[in-house]
Amino acid sequence: MSTDTTIDTEALGNSVEQGVDNLFRDGWGGALETILFAALLLVVCLVAKAILLKILDRALNKLTHVERSLHTFIRSMANILLWFVTLMVVAESLGINANSLLALVGVLGLAVSLAVKDSLANLASGLTILSTKPFKVGDYVEIGDIEGTVQDIGLVYTSLNTLDNRRILVPNSNVVDEEVINYTTEPLRRVDLKVTAAYDAPVEGVKAAIQAVIARHEKILADPAPFARLSGYGDSALEYTVRVWCQNQDYWTVYHDLLEGIKTAFDEQGISIPYPQMEVTLRK
Repeated sequence: MSTDTTIDTEALGNSVEQGVDNLFRDGWGGALETILFAALLLVVCLVAKAILLKILDRALNKLTHVERSLHTFIRSMANILLWFVTLMVVAESLGINANSLLALVGVLGLAVSLAVKDSLANLASGLTILSTKPFKVGDYVEIGDIEGTVQDIGLVYTSLNTLDNRRILVPNSNVVDEEVINYTTEPLRRVDLKVTAAYDAPVEGVKAAIQAVIARHEKILADPAPFARLSGYGDSALEYTVRVWCQNQDYWTVYHDLLEGIKTAFDEQGISIPYPQMEVTLRK
């Protein structure tokens, strides 16, 4: 790589030297005229660049479904591209071979990309997240073994706030590689519970007690219909599965209210929840 860089640098130097020779070929008068023309061309290019960036800003502001971080990235890339075009145009007007300059920029770009390949991987992952939008700011998500509320989606890191108010910065490449669970995106969420009752408790009585608790709770939805049925035979008790639907934001309220309400209802109706136990028969 070093040899290619040297060759391109030498070619650029020769191109610049040839441009200087061409600049003064017609004497100081011709050189001054060429420089003034290049300066005028530079001003025109800068004005055109400012107008194009303003048009791009207006277009991006209309795209309300695109994250602000992606807006910033697109504008920065457009600004770099326009600066490069301006440099090439002005160099050509001064008689400098733009091909040599383009080759040098390509070699330098390759060297920089190899040096910051991890950051570029995070950057590419950040663009993937911003374009596919698996979550947005304010969503509660689980990324691998990390859970929290999304505070910011950057081009390199995604910032989460945990329930105990810790800030975690997750590299975007990890976000793309891990399984992401979004608990906020859907308006409804189902609460699943496993409840146990003694073998001698009537099944219909247990179901009726559970359904009564469900019917009294104002945050539990009637559609989809609640579910409470016997679902298994445990070592010490019968297992009942309870499923109810609620608004996403009411999930934990309904979850804890059901646990407390079912225990209270069982106590009132004399339905016991057995401790783990084992029957041992001794034979002579």
